Amino acid sequence: MIYYVNSSAGTPGDGTKENPFSTIQKAADLAQPGDEVIVLPGIYREDVDPKHAGRPDARITYRSLKPLSAVITGAEPLGNWTPEGNGVWTSRVPNTLFGEFNPYTALVSGDWFNGTLTQHLGDIFLNDKSMYEVQDPEQVRHPEISLASWDPDFSVYTWTCRQDAQTDETVFLANFHEKDPNLENVEITLRRHCFYPQKEQVGYITFSGFTVCKACPQWAPPTAYQEGMIGPHWSKGWIIEDCEIFEAKCSGISLGKYLQPENDNKWLKWKYKDGTQTERDCIMQAVNEGWSKETVGSHIVRRCNIHDCGQTGIVGHLGGVFSLIEDNHIHHINNKQNLAGAEIGGIKMHAAIDCIFRRNHIHHCTRGIWLDWQAQGTRVTQNFMHHNTLPNLKDTVQYTKESKKSLFSGLGEDLFVEVSHGPTLIDNNILLSTRSIKFASQGGAIVHNLIGGSIVSVGIGTDNGVPDLPTPRYTPYHVPHGTAVAGFMTFLHGDVRFYNNAFVGQHVHPLLKEEEASHAGVKNMWDDRCATVGTHVYNGFETFEEWNRSFEGYCGHGSPTTDRYYKHLPVWMHGNAYFNGALVWEKENDAYVDSSHKITLAVTEKEAGSNVWEFTTNLREYLPVVSEEPVSTETLGMAFEPEQLFEAPDGSAIVFDVSYDGERRKGSVKAGPFV
Repeated sequence: MIYYVNSSAGTPGDGTKENPFSTIQKAADLAQPGDEVIVLPGIYREDVDPKHAGRPDARITYRSLKPLSAVITGAEPLGNWTPEGNGVWTSRVPNTLFGEFNPYTALVSGDWFNGTLTQHLGDIFLNDKSMYEVQDPEQVRHPEISLASWDPDFSVYTWTCRQDAQTDETVFLANFHEKDPNLENVEITLRRHCFYPQKEQVGYITFSGFTVCKACPQWAPPTAYQEGMIGPHWSKGWIIEDCEIFEAKCSGISLGKYLQPENDNKWLKWKYKDGTQTERDCIMQAVNEGWSKETVGSHIVRRCNIHDCGQTGIVGHLGGVFSLIEDNHIHHINNKQNLAGAEIGGIKMHAAIDCIFRRNHIHHCTRGIWLDWQAQGTRVTQNFMHHNTLPNLKDTVQYTKESKKSLFSGLGEDLFVEVSHGPTLIDNNILLSTRSIKFASQGGAIVHNLIGGSIVSVGIGTDNGVPDLPTPRYTPYHVPHGTAVAGFMTFLHGDVRFYNNAFVGQHVHPLLKEEEASHAGVKNMWDDRCATVGTHVYNGFETFEEWNRSFEGYCGHGSPTTDRYYKHLPVWMHGNAYFNGALVWEKENDAYVDSSHKITLAVTEKEAGSNVWEFTTNLREYLPVVSEEPVSTETLGMAFEPEQLFEAPDGSAIVFDVSYDGERRKGSVKAGPFV
């Protein structure tokens, strides 16, 4: 059956084409497997709760009739602004408008959130753009530019709020500068979600072609109930496609964890167990309560434009396993820098087991992709990432000590793989941010990438980092291609392969060079601040042959005590090419080093404000032939701890004979992502 929805319908309707429903929720109450809900252009101020699941052979489809013209929003217009002078205005809202949830009395909070920040879940939006919340009315009347913001000029559009207990109203004070809010589009947040089932296991839904914006889901760490503006809420088989998603207070799309009442934000609430232990508890509770490939995950997120969200574009833990995230444009995430903590990125996924991140364009985010814990069977391939780094750095600016501190609080990179045992496969990507890869993990294969930034946190970042006691982080590894936990282990580091990559040095801001120098030789930290491109960060690691010799002649129990089981794992490197001063691992015996040619890497916006980006380079002219045969699963072998091959999610072998551009490698194989 097909149901029709039109926000302009004069009557509630019966869902027919001739007499459509006026709300999406009315259709969502009725839609059954195989049904389709067609939504006409209009603004739908709803928190849609789809009531029924589809089936693998009979999905329930929600579709915008005209792509992006059906807008589901968590905001409501706010008028009746009274001027106070100098661009400052005030408005009052009766709290009865909010019902049981007032986002202007609720704060952003949760595990790994920077608790020194005070931010309400609600926002004020000026012409579809969230303004900057401050706590002191004087900061509204006399705003200062935020040094941390990626959009400093807009950071002076500030607001604050208070509760008037006598009148039971929320009172807003905002600085609109030269704009009259009664003539502009001014809205406030009212709803937590836009399209999100309240119960679990509402699976096999297709959500296609909508604009989704301005809702206030809570901070979404892995130890909490993770919610987004859109999400499957612990179910299986959703498809989210061809949508524009923006201005979530925290996360745009959640593929994440269900509510575990006794474990929800337990680190924040109970205090006595460290966050990593509560995280292990959450994982094991999920295993014991039926977390499996049969019950959750296998979602697809494709061709979406996701931007201007406070925490993440896409977030997930446990519930996102076996998913495909492809062809999305994810950009300008966490640019206000009003939220901070260890859960921020264009994509932030825990337990991305057998997930594929393919052909995404990710840029101007605090961090591009963050794969945290259990990136097992995970593949990051054919993505284009750039400008995922510090904002607004200029060589000509003299930065104060305080401004440096503010800037470095947002230091990020294109890809961060943290405390995972692998196999994690990173191939045929273009990674151009100042820092390309943060790899505080083991069990990785980096193949046929263009790497224009540094590799950081090699050999560090896997302990909890307390001042006096050893705090190794034990994280799980799984039965291959499943969720059953095979074991827990800390990290030896190494067990990483670099094959056929092109490393190209680029200009590095002097501040970052200062940071690199100040951290030189310090290995007990989360981040070594490396700013120099190349594989030299693995100097001191052994080759497989060297590592293997330490086991020769030993046969387990009864052998002389040595460090062989606890030292760094070996490293493999072959066929890599280095340009513009990129530095080589000391034991790489077949590295191609080109010191004769200047390689240019330019990423430019096609037209100012278009957000269409072009990449140009002369690198193709100078890439060397490094092999007659393509790299394959057989070449890469297996990740050490899970003893799992670098293979496809279905267990089949991979041959890396397709380039970043999708062209087939035939005959001689060149370094880098191109044919």
